[in-house]
Amino acid sequence: MTKTQIQLPDPLYRRVKAFAKEREWSLAETFRRAAEQMLERYPSHPVAVDEWAPPVGRDLGWKELSAEQMHQAALDDMEPRLP
Repeated sequence: MTKTQIQLPDPLYRRVKAFAKEREWSLAETFRRAAEQMLERYPSHPVAVDEWAPPVGRDLGWKELSAEQMHQAALDDMEPRLP
């Protein structure tokens, strides 16, 4: 096992220390568990930029109306403004 040293802002240190105490873990165990979760959540082989494409939009029209017709229908349904 490798021993290391880290620096934390005081508020974060206090929160992590309290978190560890509640679970009866050492600080070292808490940081090991956090590191394991981080590595699971963020895999070391991210998707290459050229493999990713943004989602394709769908035509979700309402009652077969165009976007302009839907906009006009929404305006027509609005309550008139008082002067």
